[in-house]
Amino acid sequence: MALFAIADLHLSLGENKPMDIFNGWNDYIARLTENWNKLIKREDTVVVAGDISWAMKLEETYADLKYINDLPGKKILLKGNHDYWWGTKSKIEKFLLNNDLNSISVLFNNAYECENFAVCGTRGWSIENETAEDVKVLNRETGRLKQSIDCAKKINKEPVVFLHYPPVYGGAECKEIMDILRENHIKKCFYGHIHGKKNIMNAFEGIYSGIEFKLISCDRLSFTPVLVR
Repeated sequence: MALFAIADLHLSLGENKPMDIFNGWNDYIARLTENWNKLIKREDTVVVAGDISWAMKLEETYADLKYINDLPGKKILLKGNHDYWWGTKSKIEKFLLNNDLNSISVLFNNAYECENFAVCGTRGWSIENETAEDVKVLNRETGRLKQSIDCAKKINKEPVVFLHYPPVYGGAECKEIMDILRENHIKKCFYGHIHGKKNIMNAFEGIYSGIEFKLISCDRLSFTPVLVR
């Protein structure tokens, strides 16, 4: 059993919002499917770190979630900034159960054991937070991150954090998120959200403040899940 990760699938199998119009995203679903099937075994787990489906409502996600469900391995999903369909954990889990989407779990104020790791995380938020609404959302996300890491600690495995937004980008950091990672001695953090060659160039990958960071957006990974360990 191995743990893999990828972010920003941006699926639109049930919607008319193809990603093929963007540079480098031509035939991306076929490429993702081929790469996933070559790499992932039934006993493996893949964390999908946000921006999963362009659907606006949960019931409109069926085609996209069915596609993910039918790929090999277990999948753990967390919310991205474009996942407008995302609701409460219980509502999503009920939808998954009612539609026999049984290879999918939801990471939302909780954690999962996977071999030597405890998978935890949340959506996160942007680095610049100037408005009262931004601060409100950031505070909510830091609370969710703390709760998820606390759950991971109870598993008594090394916590690995997955975020959608980058906590470090372009020479700046989201201090509120980074403080939580530092205080909890997190060693690995994976994030998505960043697309395009220019933006990816500003994304931080490597060791920062004692933490190893890795960008896992689809186009950064050439539509191939990356091995966490």
